[in-house]
Amino acid sequence: MKLKILVGTMTSTADYVAQAIQMDCADLVPDIEVQLMDGLEISVFDSAAEEDAVYLICTSTYGQGDIPDNARVLYDSLDSQPKFLGHVRYGVIALGDRTYQQTFAFGGKKFDERLQGLGAQRIGELWIHDASSGTLPETEGAEWCRQWLAQVLASTEAAT
Repeated sequence: MKLKILVGTMTSTADYVAQAIQMDCADLVPDIEVQLMDGLEISVFDSAAEEDAVYLICTSTYGQGDIPDNARVLYDSLDSQPKFLGHVRYGVIALGDRTYQQTFAFGGKKFDERLQGLGAQRIGELWIHDASSGTLPETEGAEWCRQWLAQVLASTEAAT
């Protein structure tokens, strides 16, 4: 199994989380690829089945609950070039700041909504980090991902 972490970020925090996961979870999944969403489109999910890939959307929220600029093309392509993504299994890390309650963690929530609308299968619940909590998203994200990967591996074994 391969884990592909797709990163949407404005200030690199989501990238730091993805890199921490890549280092901390290599004993569970030796093939972990971190890829910034810059220029990606819906076709990034085309090879999911043949690569036995599971995706982790790791994204911040920007402005008024917006998708980060580097993730905009991918997010928009889920709408403008829709296709059935039933072969895609994924999870979501949504970074936000609860002081912006009306739009808290909307970057990740919006990706989740679009992916589910195209038939992709989310494994587990969204993990949401609150920047105002004073905790490090890299540390907590890697801990959450270890638990999430256990769910992914269990669902993969059950399917075979």
